[in-house]
Amino acid sequence: VQLQASGGGLVQAGGSLRLSCTSSGRTFSSYGMGWFRQAPGKEREFVAAISWRGGSTYYADSVKGRFTISRDNAKNTVYLQMNSLKPEDTAVYYCAAGPIRGIASILDEYDYWGQGTQVTVSS
Repeated sequence: VQLQASGGGLVQAGGSLRLSCTSSGRTFSSYGMGWFRQAPGKEREFVAAISWRGGSTYYADSVKGRFTISRDNAKNTVYLQMNSLKPEDTAVYYCAAGPIRGIASILDEYDYWGQGTQVTVSS
């Protein structure tokens, strides 16, 4: 499974961005998908996850109510809609493919990673 993330950029606090992650694999729809982020000097942390059919989602407390994860299996794509962005959301955002027919918030549950896309939120 190869993953390509896009959609990052520079935005002012309170603004919005939508990240996309497209897979080249034919088995995309079998994987639970997740978004993680890593700020400079910090460990990579969980942001959001969605189950293989999209019926279940899970969010980190820090983004709950502001971010929405979704997927379109026909397009082999998972999205992260980010609203009400804060400077502390600044990080490199990574998409990942993980548990088969499942959902997970643990980094070690994910086997395939995209290259990351930079999100910078100015105050």
